Amino acid sequence: MLFHIYGDLSVWQLIGWCLAFTGLVVANEIARRSKAGGIFCFVVLPSALTIYFVVINIAAKTGAEWALNNPTIVQMNGWFHYAKLYAATIGCVGFMILKYHWGSLGKSHWFKCYPFIIVGINILIAVASDFESAIKGMRVAQEAGLGIGAGGWWYSSEGVWLYGGWWNILNGVAGLINIMCMTGWWGIYSSKNKQDMLWPDMTWQFILAYDVWNFEYTYLNLPLHTWYCGVALLLAPTFANAFWNKGGWIQNRANTLALWCMFAQVIPGFQNHSRFTTLPVIYKDVEMFATDATGRMNADLAPILQSADGINYANPTAQGVVAIAAIAVNILVITNIIKRAKEQKKNPYTNEIFTDTRDFKLALERAAEANKEVA
Repeated sequence: MLFHIYGDLSVWQLIGWCLAFTGLVVANEIARRSKAGGIFCFVVLPSALTIYFVVINIAAKTGAEWALNNPTIVQMNGWFHYAKLYAATIGCVGFMILKYHWGSLGKSHWFKCYPFIIVGINILIAVASDFESAIKGMRVAQEAGLGIGAGGWWYSSEGVWLYGGWWNILNGVAGLINIMCMTGWWGIYSSKNKQDMLWPDMTWQFILAYDVWNFEYTYLNLPLHTWYCGVALLLAPTFANAFWNKGGWIQNRANTLALWCMFAQVIPGFQNHSRFTTLPVIYKDVEMFATDATGRMNADLAPILQSADGINYANPTAQGVVAIAAIAVNILVITNIIKRAKEQKKNPYTNEIFTDTRDFKLALERAAEANKEVA
């Protein structure tokens, strides 16, 4: 069991998940199928939200009560959420430039490595957050005399108790390995119908390694959100790639991530404080860690949680198991990449190395340049 899904709210939790998953699948289709849809989702909407973010932050700094009580300010004003939102959105814009061949950038061969760069940046943002949680949690554990291998509770700027420890370090390393599991950096194509940017060499192996790593990241660092952004949000692009958008996973992922970040930044209460809120099992006592009307957990728990009185209010078993799974899967994938590269006598980053696989062939069949020889 990874989540507390039981009792009177279990039906609402499942309904919430279905709404999130279905909404993301539909939103991705709107964004990818036309230029107008993409421009609205990743240029117009983020521009309007940026104005909103600037206004509420300026008002909050001047002490305006309406701004200080704004859900975005109270629950989602940490560096990570803004960094993720804009990194994902910039990625979506770059992908549109590539698939529509806009301007000199869209027609340049060198710009085809842009997807690798922006995905790598997104992963590094998460890795930095993982290491931050590990440092803070392990420091608290040491101060409480619990030993270097123990985890520790720390209170985030967004009012959430996080339990940082060695699992964050392990998952952070898995994220670094995951960056190097992206092969064929210049193997980027437009689909024949101009709806998708395709990366055929990004097969199910990378998708699996990424999904396990990213789920663990959300499970450790976004515990109030992980039922949605760690399960529904990850499965939506994988679902589309598996059934009708082969080769378009990275575009699906960027689209859904950016749109979800916008929604979560403006309406955080859906995840943080509603009948849809779902906590992971790291929190042994659901009532103790329940959020209040502002979407924040009780900060006054610190004296209880940080004590070394033998009572452990955390259940980190699942965190550790999934962290081990994340690094194991990524090691297996990078090992296979090295093996393939040696057998084919290719650089796996300047060349595509999964050309003999079913996933690659199906994706390339959709590409406008499919008749060209693949290196």
